[in-house]
Amino acid sequence: MSGRITNILLVGVGGQGILLASEILSETCMLAGFDVKKSEIHGKSQRGGSVVSHVRYGRQVFSPLVPEGEGDILFGFELMETCRSLPLLKPGGTVVANDLKIAPPSVLMGQESYPEGLEDRIEALFPGFLLVDGQGLASEAGNPRAANTVLLGAVSRRLDIAERYWLEALEKMVPKKALEVNKQAFMMGRAL
Repeated sequence: MSGRITNILLVGVGGQGILLASEILSETCMLAGFDVKKSEIHGKSQRGGSVVSHVRYGRQVFSPLVPEGEGDILFGFELMETCRSLPLLKPGGTVVANDLKIAPPSVLMGQESYPEGLEDRIEALFPGFLLVDGQGLASEAGNPRAANTVLLGAVSRRLDIAERYWLEALEKMVPKKALEVNKQAFMMGRAL
């Protein structure tokens, strides 16, 4: 294990399963023998407000917050939130984003419109970014709410952590009744 710290940011809106995904990610890193620090920032509301979770792992980690411009991976659950968080990434960072668009209150009230061309903006700044049909794949697996696990699977391929640790973390963190669907969703994301 090198002394290098890996910085991962999970961003989206409340109710998307971001906190569970960051718990599974953190547990996976711990099972793999890393020191892990995690922090969450919640927006104004439980559902619909911005949520940002910082996960840092390495041989020794002192702070839970990813410094601006030092993120290795941006793991976006919603496109506008993904775009808003791009400055947190370092040049050459990795972006894995759900193709979901959730209109914020200002758009719902007709005060603003949802920005166009977000995918192109992300691609221009971070070539090779992965856009994932999280809800579609999760529905195929048996539950559209497992989109967070599909995304976790896609991100898992970009980290040098053995698959067995991911599956062990899923078994520890996901309720038994939802485990098989989530394992299937994870493997579908991992296959991307």
